[in-house]
Amino acid sequence: MPDQKPNKPKIVQEGDEATVVVPPAKPLPATPRPESGDKAAVPREVAVLPVRNMVIFPGTVVPLVIGRERSKRLLADVLPEEKVIVTVCQRDATLDEPAPDDLYGFGTSTMVLKLLQVSEDNQSIVVHGLTRVRIKQWLAAEPYLRAEVEVVADQVRQDTQTQALVVSARNLAARVIDLAPDIPDEAEVVLNNIEQPGALADFLAANIQMDIATKQKLLESPVVAERLRTVCVELERQIQVLELSGKIRKQVQDKVDKTQREFFLNEQLKAIQKELGLADERSAEIEDLEGKVKAAEMGEAVQAEALRELDRLRRTPAASPEYGVLRTYLDLMVELPWSRSTPDKLDVNRARRILDRDHYDLQKVKRRILEYLAVRKLAPGSRGPILCFVGPPGVGKTSLGQSIAAALGRRFIRMSLGGIRDEAELRGHRRTYVGAMPGRVIQELRKAGSNNPVFMLDELDKVGADFRGDPTSALLEVLDPAQNSTFQDHYLNVPFDLSRVLFIGTANYMGPVPPALRDRMEVIELPGYTQQEKLHIARKYLVPRQLQENGLRADQARWTDEAIGRIIESYTREAGVRELERQIGSVCRSLAAMVAAGKARSRTITPRFVAKALGPRNYEGELAMRTGLPGVATGLAYTPTGGEIIFVEATAFPGKGALTVTGQVGDVMKESAMAAFSLLRARAAKLGVGPSRFAQADVHVHVPAGAVPKDGPSAGAAIFTALASLAAGQVVRADVAMTGEITLRGLVLPVGGVKEKVLAAQRAGIRTVILPARNRKDLADVPAAARKSLRFRFAKDVDDVLRIAINRPSARRRTRKAR
Repeated sequence: MPDQKPNKPKIVQEGDEATVVVPPAKPLPATPRPESGDKAAVPREVAVLPVRNMVIFPGTVVPLVIGRERSKRLLADVLPEEKVIVTVCQRDATLDEPAPDDLYGFGTSTMVLKLLQVSEDNQSIVVHGLTRVRIKQWLAAEPYLRAEVEVVADQVRQDTQTQALVVSARNLAARVIDLAPDIPDEAEVVLNNIEQPGALADFLAANIQMDIATKQKLLESPVVAERLRTVCVELERQIQVLELSGKIRKQVQDKVDKTQREFFLNEQLKAIQKELGLADERSAEIEDLEGKVKAAEMGEAVQAEALRELDRLRRTPAASPEYGVLRTYLDLMVELPWSRSTPDKLDVNRARRILDRDHYDLQKVKRRILEYLAVRKLAPGSRGPILCFVGPPGVGKTSLGQSIAAALGRRFIRMSLGGIRDEAELRGHRRTYVGAMPGRVIQELRKAGSNNPVFMLDELDKVGADFRGDPTSALLEVLDPAQNSTFQDHYLNVPFDLSRVLFIGTANYMGPVPPALRDRMEVIELPGYTQQEKLHIARKYLVPRQLQENGLRADQARWTDEAIGRIIESYTREAGVRELERQIGSVCRSLAAMVAAGKARSRTITPRFVAKALGPRNYEGELAMRTGLPGVATGLAYTPTGGEIIFVEATAFPGKGALTVTGQVGDVMKESAMAAFSLLRARAAKLGVGPSRFAQADVHVHVPAGAVPKDGPSAGAAIFTALASLAAGQVVRADVAMTGEITLRGLVLPVGGVKEKVLAAQRAGIRTVILPARNRKDLADVPAAARKSLRFRFAKDVDDVLRIAINRPSARRRTRKAR
């Protein structure tokens, strides 16, 4: 269909020629369309004008821009005597001098209506399409193309099918005119005035958007019915495109209209409020925010960013979703403590009194904290260390952080890191996400209201990592004094100074903590308590607290040391005092029930009352589990919950010398058992054991409490002792426990966790502890009470271990047994 009004041609230029399709302003029957009797109107030999990117149909008026030299020579030679030329479309539009083979075999005879001189180099002509012609023979290529042609007449059948095609084409064309917004109404008048089927097909073919190959095929087809059928198919396709385009345009227009309507209504509302003298609340809020931004003392760069976001808020409509996002962001910015801090109380003596009041013992930890306060007092601008308290549960790591905050006069924040797997929990989400929020670090500082609180990062060893990121990597920047002054939360997108925050980490075990994070902290170990220390803690802290929580006065429940000792020995087995406090609370509740029922007004808590309130004892002494059989040795282990004793059992039965290790032991502990077994077989003669003892027997080593995973090399000495006891038939002393890693040369190597292991031995009633000789220096960390109650023996090799742990038989007895 036409793209412009009939009297306003559209020029399409390709290279040096342009084409224009002009729909006739009058009915096409007025245009000469020679039939068989009019062939003389077209000369037999005629000049041929190549055209690019267009096919001229009979009945159309088209302007052409002439720029090629050959085409100029054609016009100069033909005009004004001859008016009829033939236009033929090029196969390849990029050719400037097309040869006969580069042109299609069919064209259109046209009459030159007008010649115009556009410029010095270009001319323009207006041609009127007359008839279809076929190139019979090319006559010349220079100075311009000439050919012998014959007119191709339309083949029209006046039948029902042709009439139906004409009606269908008219209806489809009318539908296109209705859908296309840029087609004038006059086009439908022109369409209705075309009566001949062939003229209708040519008119529609000239004005429908089709590729050149399809248009050329329509030009070459003399059968009018075929041309109408092809035109109908193309019109159907164009209708589908126009309908879809209209639907999209309507959707866009509806959206634009809605936005414009909202804007117009908002402007009207502002005008009404202004006329009524009502205050513009939004303007007042924005001015209030601007004042808060300037008063927050954020720093020059951060304040510039906040003011830029405030300017965006001022330009954003209140109904826009972006308005809420910007407002939430600015509210957070003005509430953060950029410059607000609490003054430090750097009185060392006062801090010592607070620490002694809240915690028993822990002299090493208290001394380090007091040193930090002294440095802060002498050098206020120095960077403080990042402390990390490591110890089993219940030893007071979290409460120690609260005491530090009280001693410094700072606010206390605690953030549990246990189970955190998403890095965004710490660094926040970018504001491009729906529901974005800042990270936990920024959120906690916002709640604290100061930029120098005591920030406790609890359970560092419980942080996880998965496809969402590694939170410990985000902690590297937080816990590095050289970097945390420019900590950048993803939500804020501006740096926040964390250098004034006193970070304290806690962990039960430093194994899972990455080395890079461990390197940024000063690790302070809080070992488990001895029985005497637990007694003091219960008497001074736990009992008064539980009495208060259960509504009892001190004169209503008088605790004896024997009762507390019974709970420690028979109802708890821990390094800390958390379970001890729970059991004390159970006894207090039992007494509170009696007081509330009127059965008693006060009571002295004795071991008998404890047994009545708590029931049968939960733990028996480990040594009661021992038997006098060979092949059983007592070892010492260190776990994240403190030190423990373990029993290593070995037995032998007929076999082929195989070794089996059970009891949920890890790979390292299995390797220690294999090393102990190999060392035993290598030293069989020295131990007085015959060589056939191992060749005809299988050995099974088991570590009881099979449901509890165990690993590590420190059980090597105990495993070797159990195997040697089994092989020699001698019983290991029941009051001896040992620890140490062994080698195939028989050396006993040092291990860690000596203090915790020694305390576990003391709790279990052990009297003699065998330690590697190179662990002698670690006894300085063992409490004095434990050192007095235990006997320490040091071993350089396995011979020293066996000499202490096993009462060796005489040489005569060993010889007789070996036989």
